[in-house]
Amino acid sequence: MPTEPTIGLAFRGARRALGFPPVSRARDDGLLAVGGTLSAERLLVAYANGIFPWPSSKRAPIPWFCPSPRTVLVPGEIRVNRSLRRAVRRAPFTTTYDRAFPAVITACARVPRQDQGTWITPAMIEAYTHLHELGFAHSVETWHGDALVGGVYGVSLGAAFFGESMFTLESDASKIALYTLLQQLEAWRFRFLDCQMTTPHVRSLGAVEWTQDHFQSELRQALEAETRRGPWSAPGPAAMA
Repeated sequence: MPTEPTIGLAFRGARRALGFPPVSRARDDGLLAVGGTLSAERLLVAYANGIFPWPSSKRAPIPWFCPSPRTVLVPGEIRVNRSLRRAVRRAPFTTTYDRAFPAVITACARVPRQDQGTWITPAMIEAYTHLHELGFAHSVETWHGDALVGGVYGVSLGAAFFGESMFTLESDASKIALYTLLQQLEAWRFRFLDCQMTTPHVRSLGAVEWTQDHFQSELRQALEAETRRGPWSAPGPAAMA
């Protein structure tokens, strides 16, 4: 008897029904479509097809992107430089999973950026908090005592993690959150962490660029795995492997 598709593959197969064009039609800047809502179903169908929203204002129609090449981190193949290794060993931080998702995404929206703006609108915060409540969006928090000083959040489907944003209020706090996440994704045999775009920090960790065809092939294989839905368990104190 044929087996039921995983939830990730089911969402991937709903692309046409949700009105998304084939990803091959994305422009050179990655823009694929404009409009629609930030419903949980639409977001999950988008991620299952390698598409993500990137609003530029609170009121404009929602732009959906699928850039090529795609920047990813492959768990198990990251580079840990001396600075990060020292930070993980010496920083007075502890890390947790899914303990303060709303606080992490809100902090990511509020932390000043070089471009003085944010794509994390109130509607995005509401939509991703709902995804978190449904068990698809997750956060890693970095704490200094009882104070939240850094974190990262994103969406998980199958063996793929789609990183959205991170913030830091103390030196190295977000780097340790990301490092902690990558360690756990390696243990769970995730195929990749989608960085969407290249930054100096992910480059320093050994991020690579995949063509659209390669990314889509890896994504489809990742979606064949069962999704780790629901709250993730806390990893405890940050530590070197």
